[in-house]
This record gives sequence, structure tokens and C-alpha cells, in this order.
Amino acid sequence: MKRRVSPDEQLMTALYTEHYAVLINFVSRYVSDRHKAEDLVQETLLRAWKHIDHLDPEPGRTRSYLLTIARNVVTNAWRAEQRRPRLVSDETAVNSVPSADNVDQMVEGWLVAEALERLSPEHRAVIQAMYYEGQSVADAARRLSVPEGTVKSRAYYAVRALRAVFEEMGMLRSGGVA
Repeated sequence: MKRRVSPDEQLMTALYTEHYAVLINFVSRYVSDRHKAEDLVQETLLRAWKHIDHLDPEPGRTRSYLLTIARNVVTNAWRAEQRRPRLVSDETAVNSVPSADNVDQMVEGWLVAEALERLSPEHRAVIQAMYYEGQSVADAARRLSVPEGTVKSRAYYAVRALRAVFEEMGMLRSGGVA
């Protein structure tokens, strides 16, 4: 027993056989993946079928209508792909992205840099020399051209000033870390 085919199905079969090659060639100009191009042509024909009442039976107009739909389908697919995150294969780029572990370190580094900016230049220079560059009191005194006692007192008051700045910034509570 043979199934009866509706006029719409006949029309879609005719559209497929007459225009598939043109549509696949058109879409393939914009999409390098053959399977994706075939999917986009199928989407084009599906949209044409959903709006079959807009089809003009004149062959030139039908092809023009289908190519317009195909162009819209390709454009929509391209836009959707632009919104998706992309896989990165560049090892350097992947390694430069902060991991969850060093994001906290980066934020802390920014906060410490901000706190250091709030110190006087003299206190900042002593902190830089002793804590970041690892210089001894004597080396820092020579480099900064001040007596060793001055370096010690500046270091003491700089650490106290940093504690106050960290408390202002909400990084420390009185008596401990936030």
C-alpha cells in the first residue's frame, strides 16, 4: 500500500532536487565544514517549508527567495558562533590565563599595590628595599642614603601604616585578617 503524498511534500521534494546543489554551493562559500553547510541548507529548506505560502512558483523567484533565506541562515549561524566561547590551542595564551588559585594572588597584589601607594615615598622606599628586594637594613640604608636607625624606624612605622591602610580597605580587622 502506497502512502499518499501531499502537494506540500511534492513541492518540497521538487525544491530539494532542483535547488539543493545551488544552495550547498552558495553556503559552502561561507562555511568550510561540509557537514555544517549541509545542516544550514537543511535549515534553509525547513524555513522555506514553514513559509511555503510565500513561495512564488516562478523558478527564478523561488531560487532568489531560497538564496535570501540561506543568506539569513548563514548570517545567524555566524552570529551565534561569535557569541560562543572558543577553544584556544595556543599554549602560551592558555598558560597566561589566571587559574582559580592565582586569581586571589592577583587581587591581593593589586590591593597591596594600592595600599603601598597610600604610604609616604620614604616609607614605600624602605618597604620596597627590605621586603620586596630582600635587602638588609645596612644595604637599604646605603641605597637610600640614610642611617640604619632611620631605616629601622621607617620600616616599623611603614608596617604600622600599612596595617592601618589594610584595615581601611577592609583587608584586615582589628586584631586579624578579614
